[in-house]
Amino acid sequence: MAPHTTARRSAGLLLFRRRGTGFEVLIGHMGGPFWARRESAAWSVPKGEYEPEEEARAAARREFEEEFGHPVPDGTWVALGESRQSGGKTVTVWAVEADLDPAAAVPGTFTMEWPRGSGAQREFPEIDRFAWCTPELAAERLVKGQRVFVDRLRDRLTGGRGPAAHGDGA
Repeated sequence: MAPHTTARRSAGLLLFRRRGTGFEVLIGHMGGPFWARRESAAWSVPKGEYEPEEEARAAARREFEEEFGHPVPDGTWVALGESRQSGGKTVTVWAVEADLDPAAAVPGTFTMEWPRGSGAQREFPEIDRFAWCTPELAAERLVKGQRVFVDRLRDRLTGGRGPAAHGDGA
């Protein structure tokens, strides 16, 4: 099998809800033993990798549904663009205004050897909990490379114009 030569790409969906004069975003704490005792830079936008033949929007929808365990809520998709992460992966994110209960999440799982070297395979949730966060709290919690998407959403919501959006259509 030939080595994987395409750049890694990931797509995700950042839900937001308006609160007073501000807004909150729904982010997830990454599951598994590496993240268990961390809060700072241990949260993520629901997202995942996709192959070149899959559309980024379709991947964002699929990954949200896998990680949150429920369909993407109806709403207008607001493009927040791309960001190249420190590890080289390019992440594309959209925002959708919706209000879901984080306690309703039924996250997907992954299997890994744990403890390392033990030979024992254990299953962990991809995201072990979700929470609504202000942009300031999200800036502390999100992995560094994803903070730009909250900043871009803030600019769209407070820039003196309504969010430029694409119809859902996906």
